[in-house]
Amino acid sequence: MTTRAPNPRLDLERRSYRYYRNAVERHWDPHEIDLSTDREAIAALPDPEFEGLRRTLALFGAGEEAVTEDLVPLASVLENVTDQLYVSTQLYDEAKHADYFERYWDTVITPEERRRGLEPTSPTDERWFPAAYVELLERNERAMHRLLTEDTLENRAKAYCHYHLTIEGILAQTGYYSVQAEFTREAAPSMPGLVEGFSRIREDEGRHVGFGMWKLKTLVHGRGVDPELIEETVAELADLATGVVSEATVDDSGSVGAKLTAYATRKHAERMDQILDDSTAFPSVDELVSLESK
Repeated sequence: MTTRAPNPRLDLERRSYRYYRNAVERHWDPHEIDLSTDREAIAALPDPEFEGLRRTLALFGAGEEAVTEDLVPLASVLENVTDQLYVSTQLYDEAKHADYFERYWDTVITPEERRRGLEPTSPTDERWFPAAYVELLERNERAMHRLLTEDTLENRAKAYCHYHLTIEGILAQTGYYSVQAEFTREAAPSMPGLVEGFSRIREDEGRHVGFGMWKLKTLVHGRGVDPELIEETVAELADLATGVVSEATVDDSGSVGAKLTAYATRKHAERMDQILDDSTAFPSVDELVSLESK
């Protein structure tokens, strides 16, 4: 029996191939997550917390749907087939995330709205989206779609800064961390479907952020992109992102917002150091997808 050699176009040692394989090995189906306990437990949430949860889920659901569309230009311009292999899994991930939030809303939120005597809402209602959130998504869309008409190294760097470092690295990962931490507290209602879904999505997002960080590190240290471009682009977006994160929490207390801002700031500083300092060790894929409890 003759053993076929691997496709020579695929670089099996390339970081993006390791990310691709990690995505395949960690496959999950949003429709296999049991939401029955959540459906019962959500009745215990006081009205302010229920309102906060609705707002949070709407922000995440709309964001996942938007970034699914906005990733397509990047998939179109990448030259390396191994990178394209990875991005195909990220598109799949984003689609699954959007599907999870749509299902959660229909299965858990809408029935609870009716039980409380509320008019059923849609997760796409404009009422859920603050101005900073809308602006951030619009900036991300422009940065990503610019690749289709002006595919320069600098515009690629800006695209990664908008999508991977800000939308996913600050906005999404901090928000997921917040909700997961809130509903794993001893005094919190048991909502395992919410916790499992957010855990799965956080793992995926860690891989996504890592891909963007790696591409930025390559652009700065291998392709001559000015590191100040990275710093200035992310700094301009960070205030918008942390402002949205403070609003997208179940608990509206100032202390929670302050903790989340501190978490986002710390993670951002770590990532910038890993990108801009060539001597700083880059996290492995296992480190990127691991979940922090604090």
